[in-house]
Amino acid sequence: MTTVLTPASPLTAADRCDRCGAQAYLRVVLVSGGELLFCAHHGRKFEPGLKKIAAEIQDETERLTAVPATAEDER
Repeated sequence: MTTVLTPASPLTAADRCDRCGAQAYLRVVLVSGGELLFCAHHGRKFEPGLKKIAAEIQDETERLTAVPATAEDER
């Protein structure tokens, strides 16, 4: 059996951490099926264990430090 992963959609403000309810910046697709969502804090905390059970990890934590295009003009 071959598992085909479809590209994941970007995480939005409506996606919440399964541990604490904060905005999710990581999506973990499990080998066993299903997915888990984590904020940056809990994603880092559980990263070693998640890597063992993940088929894919979608990490969007770079969005936390990204400067919006409109803000660059104001510098």
